[in-house]
Parts: sequence; C-alpha cells; structure tokens
Amino acid sequence: MAEATLLISSKNYSSWSLRGFLLAKLSGISFAEERVSPDDPRAREELLMRTSSILVPCLIHGEVSVWDTIAIAEYLNEAFPEARMLPEEKVARARCRSISGEMHSGFAALRSSLPMNLRFRKPGFTVWSSAQADIDRITSIWRECLNTWKGPFLFGRLPTIADCMYAPVVTRFLSYDVNVGPLCQEYCDTILSWSPMKEWIADAKEEPQEIIELDLDF
Repeated sequence: MAEATLLISSKNYSSWSLRGFLLAKLSGISFAEERVSPDDPRAREELLMRTSSILVPCLIHGEVSVWDTIAIAEYLNEAFPEARMLPEEKVARARCRSISGEMHSGFAALRSSLPMNLRFRKPGFTVWSSAQADIDRITSIWRECLNTWKGPFLFGRLPTIADCMYAPVVTRFLSYDVNVGPLCQEYCDTILSWSPMKEWIADAKEEPQEIIELDLDF
C-alpha cells in the first residue's frame, strides 16, 4: 500500500506536476498518482499559466497535504533525510536551494513562449529575445554547476532537488530545438535518460489528448 498520494494534472503539458513527481521519486516515498481532471479549475489555471498560486501538484502524506513544488521538496527532504535530496556540502546545498528558487519564481518569458508539450517538436523554432535571455541565464547556471561539481547532474554524481526543478526545461529545449552547447546538451541527455524521467515521458505519450483546446501560445 502506498504511503502517499500525489495529485497531478496532465503528464504531457504540466511542468509543475512533473517536478512534483520527480521530487517524490527522488525521496523514495511510496506513492500513488491521482490525476486531477483537465476540467478542474485548478488544473486549467496551472496549465494555462494564469495563476501564481498553484495547488497542483499536491502531496498527501498521512494527515499532511503539501502543495507548491518548493514546499513539497522541503517537506520530503525533512521526512526522508536518507534520500539526500540536497547536497551534503554547505556551499553546494546553498547553491542548490538558490537555483531551485530561481527556477520556481522566474523565467516567465520562457514559460510563456516555450510551454511544455512532450509530444511537440518544432525544428528551427524562432526564440524571442526575452525567452532567449532566460535560456542564456539557465544555461549559465547549468555550466557553472557542471564545471564546479563535475556532473553528470548539477551537483555531481547524484540528482538533487535542483535537477527536479530544471528537468521540464530540458523537455522545452528538446521540443523547440534550442541549441544549448555541448556541456549543457550532455546534461540534457543525462536528464532525459534518468529513469523517473523516462517513466514520465512514456506515460505522457499514452495520455489521451483531452486538452487540445488549451489556448497556449506556440
């Protein structure tokens, strides 16, 4: 029997649900997924990026309900310290929290211009300058981490909360044919070959196309 339940929305479109799923997998908690209907206002607001207060994903663990991916990350890190979801070394741990928070609260141009869609491929996609600035900042973060902590994940040999937070960006770069350079491409390949990520993507490809009416700007 699962210890917890994770409420998610679309596996194809929902970057926040993906983050929650990866965080739960990273913690080692046994959980069951429960999908919120695409007609549910919480799911639609999240997928349309019209709200800053996102209630999906939500982790239900006993009497505790935790939503918002940063809150889920911190809760799971406290509940399962043996999972080492944050780096052990102090400087790396502080940097991990900082870049995770930056991903959580920033990069609005990237989110709106390159929404997550795992079925979508657009070779030669033209990236607007505002989104390119976000891409440049993200790849700068990645290069600094990979050069400092030597990969293959952002903080070394093992994945951390930061990798969960940036994983949806990897899918965006793939969908919209974004050239990120050799080092960052190696990181993208690492994320895409990560077992929980492969599981999510496989499920997304089997997901019914129930949300085709979403007014996303491509």
